[in-house]
Amino acid sequence: MAATQKERIVFDVAYQPQVRTNIDTPRLMSSVILALMPAVAVSVWQFGWRSLLMIAISVGSAVFFEWAYRKLLKKSATIGDCSAALTGLLLALTMPSSAPLWLPVIGTFFGIVVVKQIYGGIGKNFLNPALAARAFLLASYALYLGQFAVPSSLSGTVDGVSMATPLSFLYGGEALPGYFTLKTMFLGMRPGALGEVSALALLIGGLYLIIRKVISWRIPVSFLGTVALLTLIFGHEGYGHVDFMLYNLCSGGLLLAAIFMATDYATSPVTLNGQLLYGFGCGVLTVLIRYFGGYPEGVTYAILLMNLCTWAIDKGFRRHQFGVSKEDIEAEKAAKKAAKEAAK
Repeated sequence: MAATQKERIVFDVAYQPQVRTNIDTPRLMSSVILALMPAVAVSVWQFGWRSLLMIAISVGSAVFFEWAYRKLLKKSATIGDCSAALTGLLLALTMPSSAPLWLPVIGTFFGIVVVKQIYGGIGKNFLNPALAARAFLLASYALYLGQFAVPSSLSGTVDGVSMATPLSFLYGGEALPGYFTLKTMFLGMRPGALGEVSALALLIGGLYLIIRKVISWRIPVSFLGTVALLTLIFGHEGYGHVDFMLYNLCSGGLLLAAIFMATDYATSPVTLNGQLLYGFGCGVLTVLIRYFGGYPEGVTYAILLMNLCTWAIDKGFRRHQFGVSKEDIEAEKAAKKAAKEAAK
């Protein structure tokens, strides 16, 4: 039945995300925030209450900057969709507990105002705001982001206030100390950024999001599978191939990024095959940076580079219109070609 002019609803599909779901944006973002709570709990266990203070400052400043920007430009308020809060939380979880408390304020300003709001707000940004903010901070304040506090589980084992992460040992060609085992790394008894230390906590959150259909399995599985396959094949001197693969999966920010950042609706492909290619590309770039880059962790720049390719991936895998056959498309192309030749 044809809709009348009054009944017709107009949708603006010029921007992503275009997601088929029965859940509204605040509930989607709240689900992701809830899925991150196991990782937050582990950060408090390992690094104390300062991790909660870091998270609170990061979330609060992200929400403030989004509110203030839109208020200043007399735009409708959007802090109720919880996307700014999620950006602040993710940024905090990529930072070490020893970082100065003013650092997330600078990061959230860059992520919310420069990366997100200047381009129109949620769905119109072409880079993940939290990862772009981390890349900006890494380029500007690398010293602060490279110092990792000793977790409480190793406080009686390590003499000092900071220590190297397992990933630093892996790509420095050094043997892992005895206190770094697959079990301790899986459970979260290792140094690192607040949200990346426990593989178990991140997998619990990822499984929750997949079961709730908040995210698709395609991107994280293709991302992690590519990293696993390449590190298994190439290995590293001094490590068994299987051990090196498992250490890679459990170290650094790989799981946090693959589950919670690479799957961002606005900056990842919406086509199904495109998501697999996107995850594959993230995995390849991560391994290349980890092997040949000057910085042991590669997920931040791998995802940001693939963010820039999202439009091309979706264009390559886009579906044709409903009710349009191959013959119709070929006929349209032939007509356009004939028109061009006639115009010459």
